[in-house]
Amino acid sequence: MAKNNSEVAPKCDFIHIHPQIVGIVSDQMLSESVLSALSELYKMFGDKTRIRILYVLLKHEMCVCDIAQLLNMTQSAISHQLRTLKQAHLVKYRREGKTVFYSLADEHVEMILNMGLEHVLEPEVNA
Repeated sequence: MAKNNSEVAPKCDFIHIHPQIVGIVSDQMLSESVLSALSELYKMFGDKTRIRILYVLLKHEMCVCDIAQLLNMTQSAISHQLRTLKQAHLVKYRREGKTVFYSLADEHVEMILNMGLEHVLEPEVNA
């Protein structure tokens, strides 16, 4: 069954390589290890539960109990996701007596979330 043209990305009508452009970009390509690390970072944002946790931490530092209550999930499920986010250096924690408070790791995480929100909330471009 043929795909509707609106479902297929436009492509060139003939093959023509632009050597100057290819050369410039080739010289600036990132190493495979950097590209893999970047891919792993964005995978962290590909899970709805982790996005929900990051969003609440964007708003305020919280403990596992509060996050679980707010998101209507078990503390165990929240702890599992927080461990994953901590290993990815997206969240940090501090201990206050017997309570552990989580927050976003740094301003980069806040910027990534805010830029993503700005993008998904803006009117559709080139619809």
